[in-house]
Amino acid sequence: MQLSPKLSNVKTSIFTIMSALANKHNAINLSQGFPNFKSDQRLIDAVSKAMNSGYNQYAPMAGLMELRQAISKKFERLYNSSYHPDAEITITAGATQAIFTIISTFIKPGDEVIIFKPAYDCYEPTIELHGGKTIAVPLAAPQYKIDWTAVTKLISQKTKMIIINSPHNPSGTIWSELDMLKLQELTENTDIIILSDEVYEHIVFDEQQHQSVCRFSGLKARSFITASFGKTFHNTGWKVGYCCAPKDMMEAFRSVHQFNVFSVHHPTQKALAYYLQSSKHYENLSYFYQEKRDTFLNLIKDSRFKFSPSQGTYFQVLDFSEITSENDVDVAKKLTIEHGIASIPLSVFNEKGRDDKVLRFCFAKTDETLNAAAAILNQI
Repeated sequence: MQLSPKLSNVKTSIFTIMSALANKHNAINLSQGFPNFKSDQRLIDAVSKAMNSGYNQYAPMAGLMELRQAISKKFERLYNSSYHPDAEITITAGATQAIFTIISTFIKPGDEVIIFKPAYDCYEPTIELHGGKTIAVPLAAPQYKIDWTAVTKLISQKTKMIIINSPHNPSGTIWSELDMLKLQELTENTDIIILSDEVYEHIVFDEQQHQSVCRFSGLKARSFITASFGKTFHNTGWKVGYCCAPKDMMEAFRSVHQFNVFSVHHPTQKALAYYLQSSKHYENLSYFYQEKRDTFLNLIKDSRFKFSPSQGTYFQVLDFSEITSENDVDVAKKLTIEHGIASIPLSVFNEKGRDDKVLRFCFAKTDETLNAAAAILNQI
């Protein structure tokens, strides 16, 4: 049998590669983005309670109504913006499923999708899977600022969608209000859809504000927001997220979602609905992770790595250009095998051939782990 898969050129994810390498060599794993500490025991207990109370069959296709209502109230409280819980919010199997479904719903062969590189690695393969063409806007290291003149030149009659991500993975930067206003201006009077990946919305540092698309009326009217409970509540393995959009866009999304996933784990939805009503955990999350960022950076301040403090997410980019001229993939593997610390090379998220000599480290770890990691980095 001769097989011709649509994504025959896509290789194994760098996250899989580096985590496997870390496991093989018993290295400290600061590569894949997951916490190594527990989520709130009250939330874990709430899932068990929901199971024991019989919430073990299919949830409604769009998600449990009480959870959607809690999400709607959160948007009103944080952003002074509203999404109708019945028609404009859908619970998904993590943000990645939401992103896949949005692209599946709207991208046809020949459509162009603008993304900003370095970009999270699920965007481009999904675009290609549906016959679309990725148009990449490079973000220049080390600040990763947007060149809006370049973006303007790339928008054409074929542009169907623009994917944005703030706080930004992998660089740890955030979009400013001026960036959002510029995007709003460029897409005014067009049919361009905005897919706004906001999974780190609650992890923004140094008293800065998350600039959600829902704060800008011209953007909100054409945008999907994708979000993640896993990033917020320290349980990435639960794979529960949600998306928000205007009613007509959400109707189109659900027409695909119902055949892609249909519904998401019922007892977890029940527990999250309870937890969102009884806890303000996410309102303290920025301070929690800023302490971890500051701890990590203070520990490595005398190392040979260069850095600008992360503005958001739980990732810190470190520049190794004064240590070696080797390519970042080789350096990441060498650090894992020879020094016992795993990271992610950013070149895998860039346009082909671009290597800024930087690695991404996850600081969503216990202080014990961060101290052990810093001791290794300080010796390199």
